[in-house]
Amino acid sequence: MPRYGSVALATGALALVLTGGCSAAAEKTDAAGGDSKAGGLITIIVNDPSNPYWQTEGTVAEAEAKKLGYTANVSASKGDTNTESNLIDTAITNKSVAIILDPANASGSVGAVKKANAADIPVFLVNAEINQEGLAKAQLVSNNAQGAAIGAQQWITAVGDSGEYVELFGAPSDNNAATRSNGYKTVLTQYPTLKQVGKDVANWDRTQGHDKMQSLLQAHPTIKGVISGNDEMALGAIAALKSAGKLGQVKVGGFDGSPDAIAAIKAGELQYTVLQPVATFAKKAVEQADSYLRTGKTGVAVEKQAFDCVLITKENVADYIAPFTLKS
Repeated sequence: MPRYGSVALATGALALVLTGGCSAAAEKTDAAGGDSKAGGLITIIVNDPSNPYWQTEGTVAEAEAKKLGYTANVSASKGDTNTESNLIDTAITNKSVAIILDPANASGSVGAVKKANAADIPVFLVNAEINQEGLAKAQLVSNNAQGAAIGAQQWITAVGDSGEYVELFGAPSDNNAATRSNGYKTVLTQYPTLKQVGKDVANWDRTQGHDKMQSLLQAHPTIKGVISGNDEMALGAIAALKSAGKLGQVKVGGFDGSPDAIAAIKAGELQYTVLQPVATFAKKAVEQADSYLRTGKTGVAVEKQAFDCVLITKENVADYIAPFTLKS
């Protein structure tokens, strides 16, 4: 979806946690079956706030929760399922009324969600999915397949339809990494004179992106392009290409819509990024959690909800509004 104005940047509310001894179920409806006033503590668990994407996820969720009259805390799993499990234990101990969770692992986080459910705490997943439906009250994610497709199409515009290229792949434990990579492949394999000569895992990390790019460039010095699973890896690749004096010959594409990526587009160093509407679905997750705590229903008919991504290039970069939003 190359047009950016059609994406509605929705507002909403994030996650919740009761500080009193009442259960979440007791707060959902009043005696007449209508809405009751929810409140309490929300536990928000993100991956790693040193990444501006995840920082925004936690900041938006916390602000929306407080706006709706809840208290909130934000913690980070750093992608580690043991840490995530301990944070879920803390949420249970603190009598959280709801948990907003960015899962550390598509399969490994299933147990954490089950543990929260056993404690009668509803879980709302953001950004990443788990490999089991019916456990979380909602799973709100970017439409990664759609985002990868529009990113790959723009990459072709920048790089051309022939030559050698490499790919930087995200964390294998995150389904988003494979979805984006497969989306790139679907588009790029339509051009038989394009050849992928290298692919390496850089785990969404800028430093790893830099180091893996150095190795890939040494092995394949004639590449024309780098397609990356996220902005942090892309920015690491740009740093490596700069050091090698190759940035003028090698075009790089990103994914996330981070502030640093926006700056790199403005500087002419990054060809494009694909904005994930993290601010939108973080707010929506809060809104649905609030609805569930007050009424027993999220207000949405489906558990899994995908939000379309937005292509940002030099042509529309001026319409970017940090963090991770565009003008509607």
